[in-house]
Amino acid sequence: MVWHAEKTGKRGRPETFSDAAIQTCLTLKVLFSLPLRQTVGLIESLIQMAGLDWPVPDYSTLCRRQARIAVQIPYRASEQPLNLLVDSTGIKFRGDGEWQARKHGPSRRRQWRKVHIAMDAGTGDVRAVEFTSSRQGDSPLLPDLLAQIPPEEAIGTVTADGAYDTRRCHGAIIDRGAAAVIPIRRNGRAWKEDCPAAAARNEILRATRRLGRTLWKKWTGYHVRSRVEAVMNCLKLFGERIMSQDPDRQTAEVQIRIAIMNRFSALGRAEIEAVR
Repeated sequence: MVWHAEKTGKRGRPETFSDAAIQTCLTLKVLFSLPLRQTVGLIESLIQMAGLDWPVPDYSTLCRRQARIAVQIPYRASEQPLNLLVDSTGIKFRGDGEWQARKHGPSRRRQWRKVHIAMDAGTGDVRAVEFTSSRQGDSPLLPDLLAQIPPEEAIGTVTADGAYDTRRCHGAIIDRGAAAVIPIRRNGRAWKEDCPAAAARNEILRATRRLGRTLWKKWTGYHVRSRVEAVMNCLKLFGERIMSQDPDRQTAEVQIRIAIMNRFSALGRAEIEAVR
């Protein structure tokens, strides 16, 4: 690891610590749910045990750099076209806990954010993540998630629930040369076939009417989407609440959670087989 920051050649005082050093410190903070001051103490102890003569960033430096760090999320490349599983969930950052809300009613101070992720069904790694306000819908974020996948990497299918049954989502999927596995909404009707996305969506509608929703989901493998819901549960195992209050710091904290989950997934994962 490059602990010290490289010289940029720009005017002004250069950075002391590299982005890798700051991300390592923040990773330990998120992993063990530590405040910033306790994180500094843990880093000092680890460096001392390793016998290294490295400086340690103070809590003010960690807090300041967290707002503008570009978190590096590791992932394993797939040899086959990606089969993306897309979903979103809410995560709390302010307000009373669940027991307090159930006993005394929800408070106006409770505030939430939404995490949108796209997961590779083959490797189990999260390949794209977006962090938005609680008022943001699910479907408008799908093109942004697909844009995080490198253009040279092929996408086979995109599996999502009925909330993504929109023209924008189907158009973004067709533009990447992928097939949509999105169930039609209960009151969904045929679209005017004025574009390839509408034609592909109408084909899903015809297949659903011919087979029924249950058989269509089994035929297309839609139920594999449960894996992304399990990943959402793992995301909340780090804590039901995010500790940061600033939106930029909250984004970095969520991205670091994703980076830790991908590293855990690389160590090994359970093989899932259908029981008949």
